[in-house]
Amino acid sequence: MCQKTAKAAVMVGVDKPFEVREFPVTAAPAGMAKMSLIASGICGTDIHIHRGKIPLNTPSIIGHEFVGKIEEIGDADAKNSGLKVGDRVIVDIACPCGECELCRNGDDANCVNLGVTNGGDIHVAPYLYGGYTEVNYTPVKNLIRIPDELDPTMVCVYACAGPTALHAFRLAKQANCGIEKANVAVVQGLGPVGTFAVAYLASLGIKHVVAITAGNNAEREALALKLGATEVCNVERTPVEEIIEHVRQLNGGLGVDVVFEASGSPKAVPQGMQMLRNRGVYLVPGQYSNSGGVEIQPQMITFNALQIIGSSQYSVSDVENYLAFIQANPQLHECIRALASIYPVEKINEALEDAKSGKNIKTMLAKCE
Repeated sequence: MCQKTAKAAVMVGVDKPFEVREFPVTAAPAGMAKMSLIASGICGTDIHIHRGKIPLNTPSIIGHEFVGKIEEIGDADAKNSGLKVGDRVIVDIACPCGECELCRNGDDANCVNLGVTNGGDIHVAPYLYGGYTEVNYTPVKNLIRIPDELDPTMVCVYACAGPTALHAFRLAKQANCGIEKANVAVVQGLGPVGTFAVAYLASLGIKHVVAITAGNNAEREALALKLGATEVCNVERTPVEEIIEHVRQLNGGLGVDVVFEASGSPKAVPQGMQMLRNRGVYLVPGQYSNSGGVEIQPQMITFNALQIIGSSQYSVSDVENYLAFIQANPQLHECIRALASIYPVEKINEALEDAKSGKNIKTMLAKCE
């Protein structure tokens, strides 16, 4: 029997509790697939949106880390995409225009006219475009099939964070930064993006991968070590100046080869710049909302010839690269799967509060049978 309605968590305003509403389940429009929820992550970006740091018209169904099973897809769409009913897929939120200069030159993740898959009007069929829902409708071109041998719930843990980090590393590779030759790498922040960056840098065989964090979260610090960090430094236990000097000395006093900013804290940026050696690489995907300004010493960029690369969105190819990385590193699967704290859609407000407080490493929604 076909499902007639589906629950979704609706954001109705900044800092207001979400409302759980029932929506009709309709046929999939041409060019789109209908999917049932397997798991859907709560991203740091969603928290910024709910706090009003990223503008959004409400009411809206937010969320963009949707992993689901295809329940309906048109014959022509199935033939053109190679997808079929029953496939497990990741939704890629980004909808590049395909016409601007960046899109034409293969950089569609930075499209100047970028749209999003979850931006549809919840009052217009098929209603359910976002991630916080039991049923989702997404353009077929934005779906990436998950290989059969991978647990889709495990894949969902880093469904956004993994591609986000990998896109930053891809930009560094395109700039010939030579990160794979680094001797010392630092990751600032141990949320999902930061912990994935630790795993990726460790996979390159870098001798020193130092994770820097704050707060009192022993679980996250232990996770960083499991994922390949050689040590963890906590700015609340050790003065920042001592940490900066320590990581610089790991490279014979020259400074760090690459710093990856994933904390989202503006004050981390000048600290990261101070760690770098001459021609050091600073990747900055973590500053994803307006959280205030900081003072930097711009002459450091000049005299140390720093390479600073910002990175925000990602593309379908980055999601594909993420899946390839997960496939190539089966030793990480059990550890990654254990990071998921799962809630039904009906408990969205509890889930969001636990995500905001840092109680969970990765908070996800799933449909309860």
